[in-house]
Amino acid sequence: MKTSSIKLTTKDMAYCAVFAAIMCILGPMSIPIGTIPISFTNFVIYISVFVLGKRKTVISYFIYIIIGLFGLPVFSGYTGGPGKFFGPTGGYLIGFLFMAIICGYFAEKYEGKSIVTICGMILGMAVDYIFGTAWFVFLTKTNAAYALAVCVVPFIVFDVIKIVIASFVGPMIKIRIK
Repeated sequence: MKTSSIKLTTKDMAYCAVFAAIMCILGPMSIPIGTIPISFTNFVIYISVFVLGKRKTVISYFIYIIIGLFGLPVFSGYTGGPGKFFGPTGGYLIGFLFMAIICGYFAEKYEGKSIVTICGMILGMAVDYIFGTAWFVFLTKTNAAYALAVCVVPFIVFDVIKIVIASFVGPMIKIRIK
């Protein structure tokens, strides 16, 4: 049986740590627009899939999540701890993991094909919305229409803008780093 292992160089580990640190810096910064603020965590994930690739982005996101679970204020609104992670918006934090995998797949598989990559990133965003909204409905005992109106609709335009910006900035950063 063949097992898949991730072999990381010191340079890879440093890049994972740097992107986890960037998530810790930009993640808590949020723009309040209602019950749920606009977060920049997904923006960092969108950029990192271009620079690090799928696996290393997932590693950097895990580092970020662990830091937040231990209570450091790295989640939106300068919050942290298990209460935030398992609270009404925690499903979006869980969904970011799957978003990173999907976006990373498209960024790697269709490198240089911006439209296809952007579509893949929108798919990843939709998967995050599904996880987050389902969790929100489950915990708050609200209906799906309310959850979509509060948790998804106000963010679609902003998230698409983040994806488009990341699809231009991410490859440029990757080129500069090389």
